[in-house]
Amino acid sequence: MAAAARVMAASRLPPGALTLKQFLRRQQVLQLYRNMLRAVREVPAEADRRYLREWVREEFRRNKGAAEEDAIRMMIAQGNRQLQELQRALKLAKS
Repeated sequence: MAAAARVMAASRLPPGALTLKQFLRRQQVLQLYRNMLRAVREVPAEADRRYLREWVREEFRRNKGAAEEDAIRMMIAQGNRQLQELQRALKLAKS
């Protein structure tokens, strides 16, 4: 009976709608993207800033089609580490 209720509930969603888990993961990805671009804005040299901005955009574009949950989680973790590394480097450069 519970399985039938889940099927019925799922059928009320429009085709292509995200599940709650997918929606939350998407929000994490978007937040990481925004934070990366904000950090890149702090890079003092214009040429480096342009290079890093394009690199961030290309990495996200390249992985746009990823669907496997574990792979997405791993990419988010890696992106957060890279963001922290960039933020530390910028902090050191300012001091």
